[in-house]
Amino acid sequence: MTTKEENIITDEMVNPSPAKSIGDPGITPLSPTHIQQNDTDQVPSAMPFVVVVAIDFGTTSSGYAYAFTKEPECIHTMRRWEGGDPGVSNQKTPTTILLTPDRKFHSFGYAARDFYHDLDTSESKHWLYLEKFKMKLHTTANLSINTDLQAANGKRVKALDIFAYALAFFKEQALKELSDQTGGQFDNNDVRWVITVPAIWKMPAKQFMREAAYKSGLVSRDNPEQLIIALEPEAASIYCRKLRLHQMLDLSSQTTQNGFSPTDNVGSTMTQANKEQVRRNRQSRTFLVENVIGELWSELEEGDRYVVVDCGGGTVDLTVHQIRLPEGHLKELYKASGGPYGSLGIDYEFEKLLCQIFGQDFIDQFKIKRPAAWVDLMIAFESRKRAAAPGRANPLNINLPFSFIDYYKKFRGHSVEHALRKSNVDFVKWSSQGMLRMSPDAMNSLFKPTIDHIIQHLNELFEKPEVSDIKFLFLVGGFAESALLQQAVQNMLQGRSRIIIPHDVGLTILKGAVLFGLDPSIIKVRRSPLTYGVGVLNRFVEGKHPPEKLLVKDGTCWCTDVFDTFIAADQSVALGEMVKRSYTPAKPSQQVIVIHVYCTEKESVGFISESGVKKCGSLRLDVSGTESTAPRREIQTLMQFGDTEIRAMAVDVSTGRTVKASIDFLSH
Repeated sequence: MTTKEENIITDEMVNPSPAKSIGDPGITPLSPTHIQQNDTDQVPSAMPFVVVVAIDFGTTSSGYAYAFTKEPECIHTMRRWEGGDPGVSNQKTPTTILLTPDRKFHSFGYAARDFYHDLDTSESKHWLYLEKFKMKLHTTANLSINTDLQAANGKRVKALDIFAYALAFFKEQALKELSDQTGGQFDNNDVRWVITVPAIWKMPAKQFMREAAYKSGLVSRDNPEQLIIALEPEAASIYCRKLRLHQMLDLSSQTTQNGFSPTDNVGSTMTQANKEQVRRNRQSRTFLVENVIGELWSELEEGDRYVVVDCGGGTVDLTVHQIRLPEGHLKELYKASGGPYGSLGIDYEFEKLLCQIFGQDFIDQFKIKRPAAWVDLMIAFESRKRAAAPGRANPLNINLPFSFIDYYKKFRGHSVEHALRKSNVDFVKWSSQGMLRMSPDAMNSLFKPTIDHIIQHLNELFEKPEVSDIKFLFLVGGFAESALLQQAVQNMLQGRSRIIIPHDVGLTILKGAVLFGLDPSIIKVRRSPLTYGVGVLNRFVEGKHPPEKLLVKDGTCWCTDVFDTFIAADQSVALGEMVKRSYTPAKPSQQVIVIHVYCTEKESVGFISESGVKKCGSLRLDVSGTESTAPRREIQTLMQFGDTEIRAMAVDVSTGRTVKASIDFLSH
């Protein structure tokens, strides 16, 4: 039973026409079928793991949390870290890493920063110090296993090595803590690991994290199920379902003229006992997630929609979820959007301001020649950045490291004070204590470009028809603590949705990721970020197909390079959903059948040679030496969607021979 348009899978993608140059006999379809089945192998019901450990690998700060499967309601956040900064709560550690001059791992977090800082200048230029490197995965267009990163001293290192070192560090810390907790050597095979990534990351970046995990020894390739790559806003969403009223701040029921930050603000509406509980929670590191749906959530009805706005250091992710009762499963309504508008943007604005005052040439030199002092300056800025608020009247002072003042004098021949007087930046003054004094307006103007981007994105999102009637907007991630951002979101929404901020907003994703690891089936429906298909040949139809695609083979006219779609971008995909197609070799004597998988961001695509179409996988099925009992050998091709990873498989039905492939976004 062949269809009218016979498809033949073509080999190798070579523009403009892959098939013409090869003369591969190919295979034709028997019957395309779309089978929707929830594959039970995918989500094991029994938990083979003893504990779930989630790692939030952030742009600016990172951390881990865990829960034992026997006590899923107790989420433990990691031990307190050494070090810490004034004005910055240190439940997490900075995402900074230090390698020795011979490129071996030395330290991570505060330890890396402090050690690097204490090195003599002559020594420090040989050490490799990296920070905020996660953004590279989002901004690199053609990310691959060989993508590199630049350390503070200008030297380059492989990104994969750095990510693997960081994950290995977290593995070691977590296993150490688990061993101390259980009083014995804790076995890594008993851990299910969860790593969170931004939802707006492209597939190569998500796969890159998995590759780094394999390299670090977190999990092995033979047991990929031991690691779940979770999407940050989804994790936040899962945690927000559990929120009790005393664990959050409802901005819509508050006036924020005073620019309260959530932590001061809780005081005004909380009883003494509640305050005490929050204080104890902060110190205990163990969060009890009651096995109930939070009061807020119980107000949600079937079909209600809410938005999670995850504002981190690097990216801002917007995700729209809809609730499905009775179990309260989540369905993604609109594909994740957002962009590189995290709080790092404010640091870049500060850097631009320094360049304006002291000159780009000086700042570039200073960063390379005195990298540790530059790190110091940015730490000083960070704590002042957190003090910015809408109603603030008094100026903010930023300490300039002595070596900045000293190096500037050598470089320019005049003082920093002179530079400030001469520059036409009137809202930054020099204070007699050797500090930069910024007016509140000056600080707010550094926030403006980043916040404007976020608000513009929210505006665009709220104009989409799928995004009408949003009941709640959850503001999560470290940047959500900013009173300036909270006020801007309030002004934009004008009461259209209730704005909810969980108390420990920087840990929301971490706790949600643990809950997700305990029950991955909670997310039922996602939107496919890409269109997937295979390259085929169809019967050539005069007038319908472009003449340059004509290929004549054994007297038959074929149209080459046809993109046979399995699933389209932004289509709903159930977890574990399978799409199945059946093909047959055009020539019975064919020994090897090669099927190429392609992907594109376009929703509809006709040919694999169109711009933006990339090859992302191959299935190579060797059928030599086997006989097929049927008159036409059936080759089934299956693609399974719905997880953050996509799996493809080809089966020779008569012999049961199978090949599997994970779609590879990094090497093609």
